[in-house]
Amino acid sequence: MALLDDLRVEVATIFQDQWEKTAGRVVPVPSSIGLGNKAVEFDEAVVLYADLDGSTAMVDTKDWWFSAEVYKTFLHCAAKIIKSRDGVITAYDGDRVMALFIGENKCTNAVTAALLINDAVLNVINPALQARYSSQFVVRHVVGVDMSPIRAARTGVRGDNDLVWVGRAANYAAKLTTLPSDTPTWITAAVYNRMHDSLKTQNGQAVWQLRSWTPMNNHPIYCSSWYWHLR
Repeated sequence: MALLDDLRVEVATIFQDQWEKTAGRVVPVPSSIGLGNKAVEFDEAVVLYADLDGSTAMVDTKDWWFSAEVYKTFLHCAAKIIKSRDGVITAYDGDRVMALFIGENKCTNAVTAALLINDAVLNVINPALQARYSSQFVVRHVVGVDMSPIRAARTGVRGDNDLVWVGRAANYAAKLTTLPSDTPTWITAAVYNRMHDSLKTQNGQAVWQLRSWTPMNNHPIYCSSWYWHLR
């Protein structure tokens, strides 16, 4: 069958077939979902995106190996922290990582992970970089967190496929990472309202600032420059 004919058949099949949905109890891997119109759905899940800020300028002005070391240190710290808070890494995409949190404490765990990542950047990565290179370069990052119903479907072709996550949380968490890194942690009101109160104040001071997300119909979001101490 010619490539054009093959594509027409497959696209028509995807649009015509009914979806088979399975309730999610654990975060799936690609092999656990069929290639047809099959999906695993979660009534609620928290998505976290952690993204380096200014990486395009970095690769344009720094040696490739310097940029690679920044990528590796940031993603290593972020991944270890995410897993330590019961998050499941669902994708690496260049200079960022996506993770899913489910279960009773999903909002608290995700936000704690975000604040720990801020500590790692400020007090682990940047001091080590300065000690090694005496560079003026400063690693900056943004983490976005949202919660919503979400579905996972397997996409791609046989032998070369991955999961696509469909739901507001995946899109909002990613878009939040485009906001200013001066306050590197950005979360939606849905997450703020469900996380533990211990994450909302420190020493009697408010940790979060309420903002209106103008491009997203003034959706209420919260930002913070605070960090949670690594142990």
